[in-house]
Amino acid sequence: MDTLESYRHIIQSLLTAYAAIPIANGQIDCYTVFDTKQDHYMVINVGWDGHRRVYGCVLHLDIKQGKISIEQNMTEMRVAQELVELELGVPKDDIVLGFQCPEMREYTGYGVF
Repeated sequence: MDTLESYRHIIQSLLTAYAAIPIANGQIDCYTVFDTKQDHYMVINVGWDGHRRVYGCVLHLDIKQGKISIEQNMTEMRVAQELVELELGVPKDDIVLGFQCPEMREYTGYGVF
């Protein structure tokens, strides 16, 4: 399996596992959205917590220029660390913290574009 296909599989497995964790409060569904043609991968919460509407992207990863870019992480999961520590670990240089200011990325210990 080439690197791109491997990264697609790793991301989909990680996000699917996260989305399977039940949400404790409210009537909230957790969906995965995978666009494998343009390499966008998301977890979205949709539902109600009492009278409060819940709707939003809690995880968003992209594959850009052969690297995994973490665009959004509104969870307690340390996604970059999880990617590195997986059995087929992703090299830190192939992970970009896309939510960080581009000028600061070189100081994160992870990759840059």
